[in-house]
Amino acid sequence: MPRLSAIFIYPIKSVTGIQVNAWEVTETGLKYDRQWMLIDSQQQFLSQRHTPKMTLIKTQIKGQQLIVSAPEQKDLTLSLEPAQNLQTVTATVWDDQCTAQLIGSEADQWFSDFLQIPCRLVHQAKTSIRTVNQKYALANDQTAFSDGFPFLITSEASLALLNQQMGLDLSMQRFRPNLVIADCASYAEDTWRKISIGTVNFRLPKPCSRCSVPQIDPETAINNKEPLRTLSRTRKWQSKVYFGQNALHDQQGQLQINDLVNIIEIGPAQPPL
Repeated sequence: MPRLSAIFIYPIKSVTGIQVNAWEVTETGLKYDRQWMLIDSQQQFLSQRHTPKMTLIKTQIKGQQLIVSAPEQKDLTLSLEPAQNLQTVTATVWDDQCTAQLIGSEADQWFSDFLQIPCRLVHQAKTSIRTVNQKYALANDQTAFSDGFPFLITSEASLALLNQQMGLDLSMQRFRPNLVIADCASYAEDTWRKISIGTVNFRLPKPCSRCSVPQIDPETAINNKEPLRTLSRTRKWQSKVYFGQNALHDQQGQLQINDLVNIIEIGPAQPPL
């Protein structure tokens, strides 16, 4: 039977995440996941797509603090619960306008110095509710600063097949999933529509099309041709390539490694390959 083999959270959008053994599921997804984000002078979100050096920024959680580190930089310590009276701005994530709190000049300077571009760190305001595209979601589905969905699900078998096709051994971190499933067939997740993991139910309405981020080596920030070259040969549909499934959750709860995955409903493969 399929089981949950890895859980990743990404406190700051598009920087390196944290692997955990058990974690809380909140209204917007995994607790603290994509709750912070970097924005440019136009209030647009920053991403590894255009700023690959972001992959060299690491995060860890200690007590009630988020510790941010990067090469040749002194660690930056942030509160996991920023004050509620901070100045707010309207930040843009793709087509969405989000109310975001400015964390402060010290954090802004830290990230600007390392990335060598002017930027500011923001946190999702408690009062800001960002709904999910209603074409794929229910009215009360929420997410934080993710690209569009609160969860991304991948499987170990799919990566193993892709690595075999490439003749490489790329890590799952390249694909930035939240939940990784073991003990299923490669790309079995393409047919899953409703599943449960432990006590939490999920809907998988849409496959995840991939941009250039999986090509960026997380250790060096160098952009290579794989895995998109092989995905273009094996997983291309309507001019996009796909790996993993976007997912929505039906309730809050707790997830932990080795939770069993129950396949509740299946459908035609998405993408239809």
